[in-house]
Amino acid sequence: MYAIVEIAGQQFKVAKDQKVFVHRLTTEEGKEVSFDNVLLIGDGDKVTIGAPAIDGALVGAKVIKHLKGDKVIVFKKKRRKGYRVKNGHRQSLTEIVIESITASGAKKAAPAKKAEPKAAAPKKEAAPKAEAKKEAPAKKEAPAKKSAIKGDDLKKIEGVGPKAAEAMVNAGMDTFAKVAKAKPEAIEAILAEASSGLASLVANTWPEQAKLAAAGKWDELKELQDKLNGGRK
Repeated sequence: MYAIVEIAGQQFKVAKDQKVFVHRLTTEEGKEVSFDNVLLIGDGDKVTIGAPAIDGALVGAKVIKHLKGDKVIVFKKKRRKGYRVKNGHRQSLTEIVIESITASGAKKAAPAKKAEPKAAAPKKEAAPKAEAKKEAPAKKEAPAKKSAIKGDDLKKIEGVGPKAAEAMVNAGMDTFAKVAKAKPEAIEAILAEASSGLASLVANTWPEQAKLAAAGKWDELKELQDKLNGGRK
């Protein structure tokens, strides 16, 4: 039996006892994890295809270890501009082993999804309240902009771009002090969950940079950043 399953934004063809390297997962080493976004299951001549996922299908796995992949050199050049940038990158990975493939492992989750529309139905009956809520979004957007102004400019941390900063702010990590207290693994998990395009970022120096920025030590921060390569050690 084999299955095609989506794990951390990637699709894999897996079978029982097979070892797979995927984008870094937040699950600790030695613990079990399951994936319910199963797109296809093949059992001999019988093939079941989802639309897009198979309802109730489940792939169970166990986390073996967290590691980093081989270094990849990224070189960018613009001719006649004198622009050359060379960076190295090592992807954060997790090695897992597939323990089980079942076609009815997540059926218990279905009733909860069906119950949600019934609970929301009474709110639509109250026409006056619904009209009042339509005016509210304009008022709620203003405080969100004010809170963004109060937060620190996380892009001053080398390696943090606009999208990465937005993902961290949405996760409640909107100041240098909060970034300084966070672990690099937790930051990388937030980025990977926000977008598959941010999963390749390495945040091993971000808390250290944020600590200097929070203390106002900009000269020391600049000295540290001069030693970094795209925000990485």
